[in-house]
Amino acid sequence: MSISRLAPRRSRAATKGELKRGNGKGAYRLPPTTSKGALLERGSDRRFRALVNDLFTIASRMDMARAHLGRRMGLSGPQYSVLMAVAHLQGEGGASVGAVAQAMHVSSAFIATETGKMARRGLLLKRPNPADGRGVLLSVAQAGRLKLERVASEIRAINDLFFGALDVASFTALSAAAKTLVKGSDKAMHFVSAVEGDPSAALQAAE
Repeated sequence: MSISRLAPRRSRAATKGELKRGNGKGAYRLPPTTSKGALLERGSDRRFRALVNDLFTIASRMDMARAHLGRRMGLSGPQYSVLMAVAHLQGEGGASVGAVAQAMHVSSAFIATETGKMARRGLLLKRPNPADGRGVLLSVAQAGRLKLERVASEIRAINDLFFGALDVASFTALSAAAKTLVKGSDKAMHFVSAVEGDPSAALQAAE
């Protein structure tokens, strides 16, 4: 009789039992975090998870940079973004609240609130919108322009360091991918809202 016959065999059922008891002896396998074939590499979502982690890091660092630039101008981070958006969109006649909200992917109520605060500080100008009797057109006041111009070189330096590694092709691809992800993220947020309101209906809609 061989030694191998004398040694007790460890059944697969016992191993599963150990995992159920949570004794840590078996490797935990995370359930797939996506089912889309394009996001899987040989059936694994490892690269997808790395992408999500990278995007979290990028978003966090962008928010830190925005908060820094806002502080340099005596503004909050979101107010800095609103002021920049108005400056880009105002043209000769001014930018509507709706246009700024659409560009920033936020609500018109948020833009109205934040621009109201900055208008009271003399950083933004508001005038009636001739195309909409109830609306206003926004433009950057002289005080706001001075604040932007004082930090313009710093804004360029941060953006050049943040995005400078991209060449024309990768920048074009990233811009297109980001636009697609904005649309997808909007659908995801609707799903989250539906789950919080009616989980069963949300899951049925996603199938």
